[in-house]
Amino acid sequence: MTLNTDLKVSDFFYDLPPELIAQTPLEPRDSSRLLLLDKNTGKIEHKIFRDVIDYLDPGDVLVINNSRVIPARVYGKRAGGGALEILLLKCRELDTWEVLTRPGRKMKPGTTVSLGDGQLTATVLDIVEDGNRIVRFDYDRDKYRNIYSVLHEIGTMPLPPYITEKLENQERYQTVYSKTEGSAAAPTAGLHFTEELLCRIRDKGIAIAEVTLNVGLGTFRPVKAENITDHIMHSEYYEITREAAELINSRKRAGGRIIAVGTTSCRVLESASLDDGTLTERSGDTDIFIYPGYRFKALDALITNFHLPESTLLMLVSALAGKDNIFSAYKTAVDEKYRFFSFGDAMFIK
Repeated sequence: MTLNTDLKVSDFFYDLPPELIAQTPLEPRDSSRLLLLDKNTGKIEHKIFRDVIDYLDPGDVLVINNSRVIPARVYGKRAGGGALEILLLKCRELDTWEVLTRPGRKMKPGTTVSLGDGQLTATVLDIVEDGNRIVRFDYDRDKYRNIYSVLHEIGTMPLPPYITEKLENQERYQTVYSKTEGSAAAPTAGLHFTEELLCRIRDKGIAIAEVTLNVGLGTFRPVKAENITDHIMHSEYYEITREAAELINSRKRAGGRIIAVGTTSCRVLESASLDDGTLTERSGDTDIFIYPGYRFKALDALITNFHLPESTLLMLVSALAGKDNIFSAYKTAVDEKYRFFSFGDAMFIK
């Protein structure tokens, strides 16, 4: 199959009533709804998320993204006294980060600002694409172990812009298996899993392999190019260990399915795969852009949430299941009043 170079961003638009955008997470985590979609036939079934175990077979391997969201939004003041906000997007090296600033106009190279109550200072080094800044952070290294220690003291959770209600429990924007700090947004497909459900899955003979992809806010940015092939994909840091690669490869050789939990895990798998689908130990930045016509090398199935119209994530799932199947499933989800986006319901493309 060859990539479709004729696709327009408008081909991936759908109408979503605003009241279907989930504002708060459900309790317990695994009580959300689950839409099952057969990517070969287009058949749709409706379940509860905890039922996902019934559709996983001994010998399969679930690939989960263990990245943890950092309190990446910090507030402070400019030298003249004006208020500002900085959102950390991506670590470039040690304490040098790419950030989004508000207001950005006065944040010129050489500008230094104070954040929190002075626990953190940021000096603008450069301006890059989309108006983002490269800044160097400074803090008391005798008091704080690293920048994450400072952020946990003065930062707030960077919820997506479509969530307007306050999140009472910050851990509900973390997966139960999160451990590696570095994301500016949650790998939301994993929010549905509980420790108990994961234990039951392991007991059934399904392996769980951990990978890391630090989710950036590029996930939420609209595709501005009319032809999607002209879109410049954001890059994100990823890592897959030798242990994880060998586990996935062994399950695949034995006939098991590779099932990614979330589009972030999918992007790791496809970035680290050889042409024959073999996974290798690897780390670095990936800007892989998956859209209809893409030939998946490693992935067999995907657990995911419902994505924004005209987003790269909607294009990714359309590549896996076929655009017609996906849009039929999304229409059904709207008609059945599923909850959409980060705190919404889930889909299993199998």
